[in-house]
Amino acid sequence: MIRDPLLVRDRHGLCCPAGGFHVDPSGKVALAIVTHAHSDHARPGAAAYLATPGTAAMLRQRLGRVTVQELPFGQRLRIGGATVSLHPSGHLPGAAQLRIEVGGEVWVVSGDYKTEDDGLAEPFEPVACHTFITESTFGLPVFRWAPQARLAEAIRHWWAAAASEGAAVSIAAYALGKAQRLLHLLAGTGPGPVLLHPGAAAATAVLAASGYRLPDAETWAGDRPLPPGALLIAVPSAALPAGTRTAMASGWMALRGTRRQRGGGTGFALSDHADWPGLGAAIRATGASRVLVTHGFEQPLAGWLRSQGLDAAPLAQGLARP
Repeated sequence: MIRDPLLVRDRHGLCCPAGGFHVDPSGKVALAIVTHAHSDHARPGAAAYLATPGTAAMLRQRLGRVTVQELPFGQRLRIGGATVSLHPSGHLPGAAQLRIEVGGEVWVVSGDYKTEDDGLAEPFEPVACHTFITESTFGLPVFRWAPQARLAEAIRHWWAAAASEGAAVSIAAYALGKAQRLLHLLAGTGPGPVLLHPGAAAATAVLAASGYRLPDAETWAGDRPLPPGALLIAVPSAALPAGTRTAMASGWMALRGTRRQRGGGTGFALSDHADWPGLGAAIRATGASRVLVTHGFEQPLAGWLRSQGLDAAPLAQGLARP
């Protein structure tokens, strides 16, 4: 058990007693500092929110009329007895890590992150700290991503093969983050136009209005066929016209079993989370002597970190409840 931690766990999630705020909480709290706008981190119920400008824009779009204070990357803010700042996590546009300092002790909550620069999201920035709370979504050695350029070439090859036979294709991806990454990566590079599912188009419009440079793309109306040779970036639940060739862009596509569960469909291992080498490199770059692991393969990653001489544990075991 950690003595006098900067963060504790309560029924709403991670709480900073010195600052009186929560990090990515659920339920009714006074102040939520939100690392990014995915629904498992940005939830309704807080009286007020604090986030980067990019995340704040998405919070307004997703949560409706909420009170959001914008905090640009790197700018420090005093909240009660804590000083906080937000730093790029590379996960998606506007996504941040949270640095918390109290009495000279520094903790960093990573949120979700990836270490490869995708050319759209603000690149991951290592932040020096004493304690680092890391995600571990893909915290096993089997997860090792191919370089983005190589993966993009594989997608274009699949797309072109379908187009040569007069077919359209669709890639399933999260509406926020992955969809815009694919649009940025593929628009104007293949045999036909890139179209957006309405859910992905809505998030794209918000990010474009927030200053992120994204290619123009037509929104697909689900009541008409896809043009031959087109590539549709769709949410995973989208109903598609008959004859559309489908694929999924996800880190889970690195596992053969996951691809078999999809009926042998095409999968591209494109993730907005760090792979095994990325996790290790990011953790080392912080200089942290204590690492708390959450959101995924917590025990394997924590065990490996302990073998490297770090004080590491799953978050649930390493943080007290008040």
